[in-house]
Amino acid sequence: MTTLQWAGALIWLAIVVIGFPREFWPKFRSEKDYQHLVLASIVMLCLLWGLRAGIAEGLQVHFLALTVLVLSHGWQIAGLIGSIPIVIFAVLGVINWPDAGLYALTGVIVPAIFSFGVFLFSYRFMARHLFIYIFIAAFLNGALTMVIHLLLTSGWMYIGFDYSWAYIVDNYLVLLPLLVFPEALINGMAITLLVVYKPEWVRTFADRDYIYPANNKDK
Repeated sequence: MTTLQWAGALIWLAIVVIGFPREFWPKFRSEKDYQHLVLASIVMLCLLWGLRAGIAEGLQVHFLALTVLVLSHGWQIAGLIGSIPIVIFAVLGVINWPDAGLYALTGVIVPAIFSFGVFLFSYRFMARHLFIYIFIAAFLNGALTMVIHLLLTSGWMYIGFDYSWAYIVDNYLVLLPLLVFPEALINGMAITLLVVYKPEWVRTFADRDYIYPANNKDK
């Protein structure tokens, strides 16, 4: 393994271990509905991330759906859940074991932290309204998170591989306009369905904040 691969693996594991939420395991063990939610999230990510396309090693693209995962679980649990498909893909040989840490950092951990940051920005500095939550914290957030993911992956490919920046731009980043809107739509639609039918599954959503904010101001 190269220095970059070792660094990626160590940073990934350190963030997952240090950021591991204490409430996750007791909740997972005691609540069957939560078990189903977590396992369903893993299965959906495996299916979605397995549908990848690319022209060269490392330069594959796929939809993320990370924003809906972050809004549903918080970034720590989202990072943990998102890391499991990476391990599965490494075991199956879809990705190389030495690159697992860098895949997790550029495709899960850093985008998840960024996505949660966008949510926090919308929560603290924008009107707490259902449409703000759906269109900013979910729709726009999903698009920006895809941009961050592709830029991080491009940087890794430029440093760790023999690809020139012009080659990466012409064969990888050129796909960005084709991915941003569908990614935003996936996250926006998924969050819309969840807050309507299963709001208890969305950790960052509360009626008192986004549906009845005026009542809170009167108190």
